[in-house]
Amino acid sequence: MAKPLGVQLYTVRDRMKSDRDEVLGRIAGIGYGAVEPYDPLDDPEGFRRVVDDLGLVVSGTHAIDLIRQDPGKVLDAVAAIGTDSVIVPAGIPEEDFTTLDGVRRAADLLNGLAEKAAPYGLRLGYHNHWWEIEPRLGGRHAIEVLADQLAPEVFLEIDTYWAAVGGADVPRLLGRLGDRVRALHVKDGPGVKGEPHTAVGTGVMPVPDILAASPEAWRIVELDECATDMLEALAAGYAYLAELERV
Repeated sequence: MAKPLGVQLYTVRDRMKSDRDEVLGRIAGIGYGAVEPYDPLDDPEGFRRVVDDLGLVVSGTHAIDLIRQDPGKVLDAVAAIGTDSVIVPAGIPEEDFTTLDGVRRAADLLNGLAEKAAPYGLRLGYHNHWWEIEPRLGGRHAIEVLADQLAPEVFLEIDTYWAAVGGADVPRLLGRLGDRVRALHVKDGPGVKGEPHTAVGTGVMPVPDILAASPEAWRIVELDECATDMLEALAAGYAYLAELERV
């Protein structure tokens, strides 16, 4: 695979607060080659120095503050981190995904942010949870209706676990979304809201089928919470995914 396996750093958010550099070193030591930050405003220049020294690629960054405050300030920070992708991970009202008018509002917001990101050399993406999947509009998941209304340059980062929890057949959903999907959040667990996640490869998710359905998308491992040590779970997930790539 041309793109190195990545980690969404929200997975290790608690440890990052106490020793960011050590945690990033541990992630690189496991074998991951990419990271996806969740707060680009937190020392972007210092963060870039560390990841550059470790040889890590920044696949993209989440940036909920694009919705909460002046987008220009956020986009300046994203550009300083050294990536070409900025992703809205939440912040759009859940109820907007239950009606066609609400989906249109969400698309208008994202398309407008994409226009603001373009002069920075950045492409905008959107990351789902279950609430964009559970509602059906005209027999389709709301995320599919949203995709139809997004500008061509806006991509999707599909959280495969939350898509499954929301009721989607994830490989088929990915097949229908096609090239709109530029990145995947790969996670595993019991497939139940409120239950802790597990290392990738140890839960109910059909990971091989999911990866096969979107072969060009960047694979980003994320665990929102886990009953075991997070870094141990990341190591186990890396071993599983690396073995899949060798098969």
